[in-house]
Amino acid sequence: MSETREHTEHTARPGSGTGGRHLVAVLALPGFPPFELGIPSRVFGSAVGEDGEDLYEVVVCTADGAPVLSDSGFTLQPAAGPEALAAADTVIVPPTHAMPELALGGPLPPAVAAAIARIRPGTRLVSICTGSYVLAAAGFLDDRPATTHWNLAREFRRAYPRVRIDEEVLFVDDGDVLTSAGVSAGVDLCLHMIRRDHGVAVTNRAARMCVVPPWRDGGQAQFIDRPVPEPSVASTTATRAWALERLAEPVTLAELAAHARMSLRTFTRRFRDEVGMTPVQWLTAQRLELARHLLESSDLPVDLVAHRAGFGSANSLRQHMRSTLGVSPIAYRRTFQPASS
Repeated sequence: MSETREHTEHTARPGSGTGGRHLVAVLALPGFPPFELGIPSRVFGSAVGEDGEDLYEVVVCTADGAPVLSDSGFTLQPAAGPEALAAADTVIVPPTHAMPELALGGPLPPAVAAAIARIRPGTRLVSICTGSYVLAAAGFLDDRPATTHWNLAREFRRAYPRVRIDEEVLFVDDGDVLTSAGVSAGVDLCLHMIRRDHGVAVTNRAARMCVVPPWRDGGQAQFIDRPVPEPSVASTTATRAWALERLAEPVTLAELAAHARMSLRTFTRRFRDEVGMTPVQWLTAQRLELARHLLESSDLPVDLVAHRAGFGSANSLRQHMRSTLGVSPIAYRRTFQPASS
């Protein structure tokens, strides 16, 4: 299982913010956790162009413009009210711990529903962790793939049976609606949106400024509560590093297990426990990531990209990209390098 599900679509466009910047409105709801609320400001605020210009403007707002109490006991004075939602290019909904009725499939509070109704059609909608309950209660997730915190997936399914919830991934990109898993998965999703908007170079700079990896391996499965292995049990970390240096080569499962000095069965089990997917799935995901980087940042022919990423042929790369991302290598490159089309 890959750590994401996504629909790749170029969304960078003249924004509604100051100086044409992409305007991100973050909706602070009563009972918000401070960490998750601060993620968009920190990550998008670190995204700058080649000349150091800010690419996003982030505004924290509330449903009625009034202060709201966090789940940590302090009150937030917002910069704006619901008018920010109406103007935004992207609306992000962090979690709330003060709306238990949503866990039962209940309606949104009237003020919140009225504020969300002001969002323009075509606005990119995003949730972090249990902010997905708000999007689901508003009907935005009906018949669409989404994710939320793994520990709440069963409850979420009962409350919103029309949502195709997947608790194994860190985030889901369904084009104009994106959802993330718990807490730091919100960082992963914000970086993904920067990458979708502006490419890998801008994303890497933003990630370095935030001192976080621009991309994390594995899904939520690696965080689900399970018996902890004994410290003496060998890890697959060194073998993963070894494989990353040989993505262009036809590395087999047997070679991976041999490098880790484990049997095939033990290695496969240990790998899945640590990473949240099988070795073959992980290797394919890493090769796709390398291919995407090469398509975004170079003018190498697709055949050579496929070879360097370990797919062997352009046809193989094309099949994997279509099944995973829904686009061909040429279309993907055109998204990030429109001048090359």
